[in-house]
Amino acid sequence: MSHNRVINRRRFLKETAGTALGAFAFPYVVSSSALGSAENVAASNRIVMGCIGVGSQGSGNMRGFLGKKQAQIVAVCDVDKRHRDNAKKTVDEKYGNSDCRTYSDFRELIERKDIDALSLALPDHWHSIPVVTAARAGKDMYGEKPLARTIREGRAMADAVHRYGRVWQTGSWQRSVKNFHRGCELVRNGRIGKVYKVEVGLPTGGPGGKLTVQTPPAELDWDFWLGPALWRPYMKYSDRAPHWDWRWIMDFSGGQLTDWAGHHIDIAHWGLGLDETGPVEIEGRGVYPKNGVYDVPIEYKFTCKYANGITMIVANDKQQPKGMGTVWYGENGWVYVDRGDKLDAEPRSILDETIGPDEIKLYESHDHQQNFLDCVLTRKKTITPIETALRSISVGLLGEIAMLTEEKLQWDPEKEIFLNNDQANRMLSRPMRSPWHL
Repeated sequence: MSHNRVINRRRFLKETAGTALGAFAFPYVVSSSALGSAENVAASNRIVMGCIGVGSQGSGNMRGFLGKKQAQIVAVCDVDKRHRDNAKKTVDEKYGNSDCRTYSDFRELIERKDIDALSLALPDHWHSIPVVTAARAGKDMYGEKPLARTIREGRAMADAVHRYGRVWQTGSWQRSVKNFHRGCELVRNGRIGKVYKVEVGLPTGGPGGKLTVQTPPAELDWDFWLGPALWRPYMKYSDRAPHWDWRWIMDFSGGQLTDWAGHHIDIAHWGLGLDETGPVEIEGRGVYPKNGVYDVPIEYKFTCKYANGITMIVANDKQQPKGMGTVWYGENGWVYVDRGDKLDAEPRSILDETIGPDEIKLYESHDHQQNFLDCVLTRKKTITPIETALRSISVGLLGEIAMLTEEKLQWDPEKEIFLNNDQANRMLSRPMRSPWHL
């Protein structure tokens, strides 16, 4: 192929992103032959990336992308200077230079025209605004689960990714692990017959302890960290404050329930073929702390019923017969999957069965981050696209609302509203502190 016929991938993406509000305001697909395979992408056409949120999870994701030959990280962003400096050091050491730029405001990084894709790892209350901003700017994104703090925010994110034709990968990496893939294929291909019930076990509880108001450390922009959440004074949550213990406060997260819903509920949906819908009825109860700042449920259990008759029971692991993980129960047996390569079934003989050529073959990925990079090049859907992520976290968020209202709720998964319950519908979104808005 002559040099003149080679399409510059980065220029192509920027030009098509610029037409998003015009004739091409819809998701588009480009063949891999037009852009070149991941193996032969020239250095000038590598996927140039920026990382927003480079604390514990974010720095781990960043290191993963640093190990991929198609990716080149040029900028990092965090409201904590310690995170920024550590991330810059890691990137510069990888490339043997001092070129990595640092930002405290994600908007400045997103404005850079030379950046193709982003790695996002922020507290749940900060998921929606950067994603919508980045989609408008034409960036592809690898974003952490859970997708959003509320269903309305998640819908805004999904709509923006669809409208601007962006590639999105959710950090629900269990879909790229062999035992989860295998378990889901067995269920989808009827090895246990018609499924009537699913049990999803998630972690129990959260930390306790007395907290005191303190002055934020000089390295942390506390007001920016709070962002759209209601203002509150800084407290010394733990040695990693506040970069871990925010998940025990409902203004920022839903605790272990929403933290893990994007994993095991996601797998439950995959095995059921319910990636594009949700339950129609939800009810449950939670045990909440009686004192202190932490207010997410310590224990939780709720039941979802789907239009096809399947019942899903989601609870902290101590209330589930098999503990953590996902169990599908069918008329002829059950299949169980969890982390640590756990895969079990009754009858066990089905674990050795072969999925035939005419049976359902689920999307296969052996490397979650590589799958994202490959899809940036080919413009194909990732293994965990944004609509799938929204449906997965929606179950956790619906359960949260059911427990808070203590009512049996009727849900329309197509219109994404509760039927005849104004209180519950008001909880589909949360007010945002000025000047932040979607």
